Amino acid sequence: MMSKLIGIEEVQEATGMSKSFCYKLLSKMNAELAADGYFIVPGKIEQAYFESRLFPTSTFAKAGGAHAHRS
Repeated sequence: MMSKLIGIEEVQEATGMSKSFCYKLLSKMNAELAADGYFIVPGKIEQAYFESRLFPTSTFAKAGGAHAHRS
């Protein structure tokens, strides 16, 4: 079974940013989810949520996924 969670390497690949920036990005997204009552895995993020926050035209955002409306 393929994991729905992605880690720092995948975030770096998608953004082209430094590892330290990507850790901050993951931390911010996980804090958003935790504030809304979702369970989080430190250092990991659900791929669909990540894509909806970074790429608002993704399928997840169009489908009205969690936080798809946030800026």
